[in-house]
Amino acid sequence: MANHASAIKAYRQSLKRRARNKSNATKLRTGLKKFAVLVRAGKVEVAKSSVPALHSLVDKAVKKKVLSKNAAARYKSRLTRQLNAALASPGRE
Repeated sequence: MANHASAIKAYRQSLKRRARNKSNATKLRTGLKKFAVLVRAGKVEVAKSSVPALHSLVDKAVKKKVLSKNAAARYKSRLTRQLNAALASPGRE
């Protein structure tokens, strides 16, 4: 454990930042999982309507420095590809 007052304060701050980052990352992962479940269940129209909200979640994660810009672009690209593949597949809703 830190001994100096400034080090103790820095440690407290890091715990707060860690909790905030974890919360933001969890929201993002939950949104991505919900989208994947919708696509797998064949509810493509519902998944399609949730894409703008997911893009917003990804952008917020970048703004809060949970993700890098490149990682965000990768997530968005993969989401779009998954959606397009589900839309193209026969037997969809």
